[in-house]
Amino acid sequence: MIKEKIFRKQQLKFMLFNLIAFTVIFTIFGVIIFTQVQNTLFSKADEELLSFKEMIMDDEREFDDRPQRDENDFPPRQDGPKDGPNPRITVIDWNEDGEIVNEDQIGSLFYDYYLQDYELNKDNLNTITSMTIHDLYSFRYLLFEDTNPSDNIAYTQLMINVDAEETILTNFQKLIILFSTIFTILSIAASYILSKKMMEPIIQSWKKQTEFVENASHELRTPLTIIQNKLELLLTTPQEKIANKFKNIALSLSETRRLSKLTSDLLTLARADSAETQLMKKSFHVDSFVQKVCAPYIEIAESQEKHFWLNLNCDFTIEADEVRLHQLLVILLDNALKYTSEYDSIGIKTYSEDHKIVFELSDTGIGIKEENMKHIFDRFYREDKARSRDSGGVGLGLAIAQWIVSKHDGSIKVSQNQNKGTTFKVKLPK
Repeated sequence: MIKEKIFRKQQLKFMLFNLIAFTVIFTIFGVIIFTQVQNTLFSKADEELLSFKEMIMDDEREFDDRPQRDENDFPPRQDGPKDGPNPRITVIDWNEDGEIVNEDQIGSLFYDYYLQDYELNKDNLNTITSMTIHDLYSFRYLLFEDTNPSDNIAYTQLMINVDAEETILTNFQKLIILFSTIFTILSIAASYILSKKMMEPIIQSWKKQTEFVENASHELRTPLTIIQNKLELLLTTPQEKIANKFKNIALSLSETRRLSKLTSDLLTLARADSAETQLMKKSFHVDSFVQKVCAPYIEIAESQEKHFWLNLNCDFTIEADEVRLHQLLVILLDNALKYTSEYDSIGIKTYSEDHKIVFELSDTGIGIKEENMKHIFDRFYREDKARSRDSGGVGLGLAIAQWIVSKHDGSIKVSQNQNKGTTFKVKLPK
């Protein structure tokens, strides 16, 4: 129950982190898009204002005095509409007292309805500024000083209506808000799914670690209990001869060796999990290496009335960790000897396949059930726990073998033989 609460709490943290990340990304993205659209929409209007101002300034530089402006004051068009005044722009002339002096040219309707109460604001001089009249109509304007000293105009203000641009911008803003809401909802769902996916390896590692500790404790406790009991029995009869207590001493030594091997295997797997163990690769001849490793096992097999054969067809060198590959073959050979009986056969075949070196170890022993093959590389897994304990196995050998193969970027598979027994096939890159 406590473990589930910890998992849920961690998953909630991951979900919040993902949601915050998604929200920040979408917010930044929305702001950038909105700003770019806004600048693009108003850039054309701003260019028209600046162009109109330049045209006025050129006109003033051309004429020494500037009479009150009307439409005939502009030079005639010669090269198209660009040479004449922009029909979208309204020109307002102000005197020093802040009064409009060209109301007749503006138009009586426009002036009477919108500009009678409009006051001159010199804060944004020479700067394009947005404004709203009667909270209905949007304009961009440019206010600059008049440079002609012969007239009574102090400032000129160019106004251009941007209602269309504002409408587009408002609609786009609504779309941004709508899609942001949708993306937020999707982000919540995505954050939940991602947090769940992120928790899966953590939960799996937690379960493996818990199972590993429980199994290791169990396996360590058994030989320690046996050794302790036998030593306590020896203490009860301190005057007895060693020959009379031979069985107790031999069993204690056997369990000590078993405990030492178990500790070594646990240390190997612990280093494998932490990526602490590094391979010491070097080049060596494959068939010669296999023959050297198998030499003592051929003698053991003969002493147990078992047939041991070699079919070596890999006259190549391999770049690998010789010590770890020796450990790999020993694990597979030990298992083959444990689970075969008299007159069974054990053999190793080497060959090259798909530019890889293949070690194929076969036996005619008791074999492995089809449904159990997917578990045999799991730590502490034993198909028959009672038989494995009698033979000294704790279910770590094949897990170590798989780790050695994976560290060499290879693969290991197990299959049933046609008659009986199993075949382990190891592929390693050259």
